[in-house]
Amino acid sequence: MSQQTPSGQPGQQTTALAERPQAWADPDWQRLWLTLDRMPWKTLALIPAGDGAPLDFTLLLSVTLSRTGMTHMGVPIMVADGTQVPLRQLNGFLADVRACSDAGERVIVALSSPNTDPSVAAIAKSVDRVVLCVLLGLMRSADAKRTIQLVGPSKFAGSVIIRP
Repeated sequence: MSQQTPSGQPGQQTTALAERPQAWADPDWQRLWLTLDRMPWKTLALIPAGDGAPLDFTLLLSVTLSRTGMTHMGVPIMVADGTQVPLRQLNGFLADVRACSDAGERVIVALSSPNTDPSVAAIAKSVDRVVLCVLLGLMRSADAKRTIQLVGPSKFAGSVIIRP
């Protein structure tokens, strides 16, 4: 994933990590997809290791991973934006993700930092697998360890390191 670059200055609220044309054709994305595809999952969450990433960090990663998977599989792979799910909507959000997976769809759920959103751990615990997304140099290892403990180490399929 080292070839992905964010736009703008550090601390901006948006990123172009996955916005370059046909990022899903990048060999790094393809390797990530093929690794994850070998694991059994219908629902997969991408969770930031901690604070420090733009708000759309995991959403753009999820969309790009979905596009990579669709290119490989030839079937739709849904993306659910779980980056701002208020507690009052948590059960409905989880039901929607479950309904998609029960219908045979694969779903990639983008999450925000568990430090800022109390619903994140509940969503991450409800999916089949989780990928820890580390923005190198902007996220602390202590936050990553805390995120893993909050979700439960057995849920993690692995991690991906993105260089800003």
